This record gives sequence, structure tokens and C-alpha cells, in this order.
Amino acid sequence: MKDRSEEILWPSSLRPGDRVRFVSPASTPDKAGVLHRSKILESWGLQVDFGAHVFDERGFLAGRDEDRLADFNGALRDPAVRAIFATRGGKGSYRIADALDFDAARRDPKFVVGFSDITALHLSLWKHCRLAGIHGGLSRGDLDVDDETVQALRRVLMEDGRTVLDADASEPTADFTTAGSASGPLLGGNLQMIATAAGWALPDLTGAILLIEAVDMPIGLVDRNWITLEKSGVLDGIAGVAFGQFHRFRTDGAWTVFDYLKENLTRLDVPILGGLPLGHRPRALPVPVGAQAHLDASAGTLTVEATAVRSQKRPAPRTSPSARHPGSRGNPVRA
Repeated sequence: MKDRSEEILWPSSLRPGDRVRFVSPASTPDKAGVLHRSKILESWGLQVDFGAHVFDERGFLAGRDEDRLADFNGALRDPAVRAIFATRGGKGSYRIADALDFDAARRDPKFVVGFSDITALHLSLWKHCRLAGIHGGLSRGDLDVDDETVQALRRVLMEDGRTVLDADASEPTADFTTAGSASGPLLGGNLQMIATAAGWALPDLTGAILLIEAVDMPIGLVDRNWITLEKSGVLDGIAGVAFGQFHRFRTDGAWTVFDYLKENLTRLDVPILGGLPLGHRPRALPVPVGAQAHLDASAGTLTVEATAVRSQKRPAPRTSPSARHPGSRGNPVRA
């Protein structure tokens, strides 16, 4: 990977009075949980509205592909919307990740906040226009939102500065940590989505720090995803690996996921930092993805630069379309 730091699009920080929008690119969220999280954002002085199809249901998806895509692209195109929050992950973002309005994202960069299945959108946006996003945030489905996570998200979105994450020795992936350091753009997220994106939405990872987290996968599926990445060659030339949480995996008994990964990671021969508080646990902190990062495995820290590498000028604000009740069809809606 050539030096692409000058090309990274870092959106403008949010300010009180800015409008943000919840959309559902993947599965249908719990409505009460989404409305609760919208109140948190309003307490920061932000105005919150919702995509027209945010609570649609169609099997495991939050409505039809074309409707979920229309909501997401509508938020990318609307200059009044300054950040896009995914209501949840689940499944389905990968179905629309290649059809995003990348021209709109380049013209008016704004943060996309989410994790898990939303990794497919982050990867595709970085591949096509180098747009930095936020892995983590308020996409959990329950009402019990961790206060440390909330405050960390507010700092990432509304304050300039670095994000520094310290490894947690109690996380099982902390056992993967080696020594050494590496610098490069932080790319990745959920393991299943990284493997799913290989060959179409996954950007070139040469020189990048690969972020990996996972939840509730049988060891055979972890193996399938890992071998897909190895055999496709996308791991060749990565600068380092940052491991977040592997949630709901056994740590005892016969050969575990952690045993498997520790054995396979030796083939990478790059600095590895495990134990990062990123992923699906209640304490899962937000981190910018697509931004320049420095991994120091020896010190147990991951530092991500929150810098506007390319100066961004906000478009002139305009009023969003008329408000409707959450979940109604038609125009975006306000809480």
C-alpha cells in the first residue's frame, strides 16, 4: 500500500444543533432501544431523525434492500445530516455495500457509526473514497448503555484529538499479544464481514493495521473465515493486527477458538495487540476506522489520530423534509 494518509476523509466534528440520522442497513432493531439511544444523542445538543424504513421488517432484514439502501444513501446526500448511526448490525449490510452513493460520501464526508455487520459499509466506503468511520457506538440492542462507551463516543464525534485504547488483560484475546509496533490505517472490524468482503468490498490491506473482533461463532466458521483471508492473499503485507473482543466463545476444554487463532497467528509474523475493549461486550469502546493508527504491542496501546487530513468544508445547511412518526413510510422522521 502506498502512503494514502493524505487521501483519508475525516468528517467534521459534530456540534450542538447538528442533525444526525438513524438508519437500519441490516436487521430490524428494537424500537425502544433505538429511541432510548436517540435521547442520549439529544442530551448532547444534537437533533435526531430517522430513516423512513428504520423499523421495517422483512425476515431477518429491516425491509427490502432497495429501501434500506435508499435510507442510507438519502442520509449520505442530505447536507443537513452530519452523521449516520446504524440502529444495529445483525445481517444485511453486505447486500447493499457495493451500491452506496460514493460520490455523495466524497462531496460531503460524514461519520457512519456502527459495528458488527456494519463493517461491510465501513470497508466499502474506505475502499471507494477513503472515508473514515466509527466502529462501535450505540448499535447494541438493549437499553443498558455503558456510560464509558457513551462518553467515549461523544469525545470521538465532538472533540478533536487522539483516541488511545489500552489493552485489557482480562480479555481472552490479550493472550495473542506479541511485541513490537506498527503504523498504518486501521481497517477491519467484524471477522465474518472482513471475510465476506474479500474480493469485492475489502480494500487493499497492505501496510494496514487489521482490526478483528467476533461474536458467537463456532470454531469451524472461524477457521473458514480465517483460511479464506489467508488463501485469498489479503493478509499478505499487513503491518499489524489489533484484536478486540471475541464474545461468547469458550475459553476452557478441548481445542478452543483461542487455541486455534494463537496457533495460526504465528504465520503472520507482524506485531499483534490483543485484549482491546472493542466488539460486542457491554464495555465496547468506539474507535475510528480508516484513520491513521499506531499499534504498540509492547506498551499495550492502540492510538488513532483524529485529524482532518483533508480540510473539509461543510455545505450550507438546509431544513430536512417534514418530520413523521418513527417507522412511518415516506420522508425521514424526527424523534
